Amino acid sequence: MKYSFSLFFKTLALSFLIGAFILQQPTLAQDKQRYSSVKEALSKSSQLSGSNGPRNVNWIDDGNRYSYMEFNEETENMEIRAYDPALEEDELIFNSANHTFPKSDSTFEYSSFQWSDDSKYLVFQSNFRPVYRRSGISDYYLYSVEDGSLDLLVEDARTAELSPDGSKIGYERDGDLFVYDLEAQEETQLTNSAKEYFYNGRFGWVYEEEFGLAQAWTWSPDSKKIAYWQTDERHVNIFQMTDYSGQHPEYEKIPYPKVGDENPKVKIGVINVESGEQQWMDTPTDGYIPRIYWTADENKLATVHLNRAQNHLKLFFNDINDGERRLVMDEQSDAWIDVFDFFAGIDHLFFFPKDSKEFFWISDRNGWSHIYRYGYDGTVKNQVTNGNWEVTYVHTVDYRNNRIYYTSTEESPLERHLYSVNFSGRNKTKHTQTEGTHNISMGSDSKFYIDRYSNTSTPTQVELWSTRNGKLEVLEGNTSVEDFTEKHVYSPRELFSFTTSDGQKLDGYMIKPVDFDPNKKYPLVLNIYGGPSAQGVYNSWESGGWNQYLAQEGYVIVNVNNRGSGGYGSEFEKIVYKQLGKWEANDFVEMAQFMGDKSWVDSNRMAMRGHSYGGYMTTYTLFNYPDVFDVGIATAPVTDWRFYDSIYTERYMGLIENNKDGYEQSSSITHAQNLKANLLLSHSTMDENVHVQNTMQLLTELTGNGQEVDLQIFPPGAHGVAFNTASYYLLYTSYVDYLNRYLK
Repeated sequence: MKYSFSLFFKTLALSFLIGAFILQQPTLAQDKQRYSSVKEALSKSSQLSGSNGPRNVNWIDDGNRYSYMEFNEETENMEIRAYDPALEEDELIFNSANHTFPKSDSTFEYSSFQWSDDSKYLVFQSNFRPVYRRSGISDYYLYSVEDGSLDLLVEDARTAELSPDGSKIGYERDGDLFVYDLEAQEETQLTNSAKEYFYNGRFGWVYEEEFGLAQAWTWSPDSKKIAYWQTDERHVNIFQMTDYSGQHPEYEKIPYPKVGDENPKVKIGVINVESGEQQWMDTPTDGYIPRIYWTADENKLATVHLNRAQNHLKLFFNDINDGERRLVMDEQSDAWIDVFDFFAGIDHLFFFPKDSKEFFWISDRNGWSHIYRYGYDGTVKNQVTNGNWEVTYVHTVDYRNNRIYYTSTEESPLERHLYSVNFSGRNKTKHTQTEGTHNISMGSDSKFYIDRYSNTSTPTQVELWSTRNGKLEVLEGNTSVEDFTEKHVYSPRELFSFTTSDGQKLDGYMIKPVDFDPNKKYPLVLNIYGGPSAQGVYNSWESGGWNQYLAQEGYVIVNVNNRGSGGYGSEFEKIVYKQLGKWEANDFVEMAQFMGDKSWVDSNRMAMRGHSYGGYMTTYTLFNYPDVFDVGIATAPVTDWRFYDSIYTERYMGLIENNKDGYEQSSSITHAQNLKANLLLSHSTMDENVHVQNTMQLLTELTGNGQEVDLQIFPPGAHGVAFNTASYYLLYTSYVDYLNRYLK
């Protein structure tokens, strides 16, 4: 490691260290190594976060083993290995150094892989070319664990997956579905109707982005059929973007429905992979079909329908032989209904076990997200979990032992813990004991799980557990992180709570400056996101290099779980419905005022910084509360919800014809004339998510009012704005320079 100390400071630091050792006193902050630049702080974030233990864990062999990736220093390649917790045996599965691309001398390379259901094969995704956030085009290879063979299966496919019985691989290419028989080595085209913006087994941008799935088809459990979405975007308005490269820039075109626009039309089909026979499911033609599920009845496909406002959910069972539908469940809400949770990393809130004709659903119908158990006739057998806390993840539905394993906020909204409970809701067990935020990876049979957890005083710990016999092994203790913080300046996250002027308790964290002196006054940076269901404050280890650099430079950094955040119940979360910005901004200002009352915070030197929804909240708050913050840094901000996509926006704002005033008041542009603070705007012209139109129209409003702001454009960037390592360092350095210019 290299540090930019002068000889004088090196000598001085060394003398302090020797003196501290002789006196057996703790090392003081002024004796520790400091970051020489923002670039160095960001590059060393990994040393602050440490290792998460086994990489890319997949539970195989019915949950009795897990595969993981590990770097082999001898071959300088990643290996795929498998570990058996019961036998304590570790096995090498695959090392790319031992394989070349078929009919080539080039070492085999891949970006990801998936296991077959029987754990006998690996399907590798190689030559990945990204398209949207979750999707891309790849070549797919099949590796046999038994004989070590590696074969090319398909080129240029968007998605591919082995059938459950391992005999075939299905894939979508150029908007049509195909299946390849491994034994016969024959490809069969299942659909042939693809056109421009018309696809079989593929989503368009808005469905993929806002409903969270990249693969628009699924194998039946018996490997005989494929159910899929057919998507028609030919009538959807086109968004164009360019990075302005070349003499004559090319424009990328994406069907992108905005608020009130026509949406993609979707149909659900089921096709027999042997006969080629196809049956369309009878589904409503309006609204959305965000999820489909194969049920334990081989002739029934569950289809989830949401109306366009996303506050009315219907679950249908469709007979795959004639497509006829039967309404199983009907749920309505005063706000919105979720079908997945992006921030919790959970793709599904419905669970259809293959072992029994019943299903489970996570719903907040009683004000808190809990698990409900249903029969196939649509009756609620029982509410499995209950209380003033939220179920955030279901890991395993274990039918052999009649138990569900789930993560919840029962201990605290700031923590996540693993529990299990009988289907009846009785005999609940808490499996995690250490305070903090636990992230669980569990096998399908619930015998074993890997627990990754941290808290404000403990870096990430990774442990292997048995649900029956307790802790088996510490996989990663991250002592290197503790060593790093012993030698380098470090400011931990401190949790606190306060009550707003209208009586709402809010949780927050602060990071105090290095060498904190309560007799000094420090500038403050409120670093936020703040969007619906998101949560910024947890009892977890602070590992942000940028935060640590700011603390080193004498800033107080704070965040808050504002109203709208997940984890606190639907009343707290859904108060933002149809009025985005209002309560979030209120809580950010209340946080600033709470901190400003402290003797060591300078209330005349406060800044807000946010990206995406956080960029929106930065502009909205600065314009609506112009006397609170002196500086705003808004990156890739939405500035008017009428410019954003239909699915996300209408979920939280309702349909525009029913909420015109709400849309007007939730727009930052509406209030831009009130700006008093110094404002830095950053955006990319290749942002397909939050279009640069948002920043440009805000600039038009501001400059038309004679108001000057600062702007930086990163043409190639996308929604992250930065487009390579150098531009990433530049972006964050510009943030610090801007704060120093106006707050120091």
